[in-house]
Amino acid sequence: MIATAAIGWLQAVREWPGLKSVIMIESRRETQNKCELDVRFCLSSRPADAKRQGEAGRAHWGIENGLHWVMEMVFRDDECRIRKANAPANFATIKHMAWNLLRRAPGKDSLPVRRKLAAWDDNYLEALVSGG
Repeated sequence: MIATAAIGWLQAVREWPGLKSVIMIESRRETQNKCELDVRFCLSSRPADAKRQGEAGRAHWGIENGLHWVMEMVFRDDECRIRKANAPANFATIKHMAWNLLRRAPGKDSLPVRRKLAAWDDNYLEALVSGG
């Protein structure tokens, strides 16, 4: 963690309003025969408080990892080859809209099953889109 007093130069150079602290997060991941160390830096509008910012960071990455897992498992994001101009951002927006529609659908079917149902059954798709 870098103390608040040490970031004055950063505020002057970048003009980030409300910047109060810079957080350094070290994470370590161990698998069978491999150990990876990752260091990330985050900007925060909260004063330096390691415990609180650690909790916020873990909560953020929990949500982020959950979203990425869903997008990979349901929409196969890693296999997508859309790369030109605004197409990747547009396609990501459409997939997020579809994910939100699938999530709010009633029933206990999994998201992949709901997606298949929407592809196979026009009435189900209509009910998803219309919210009914």
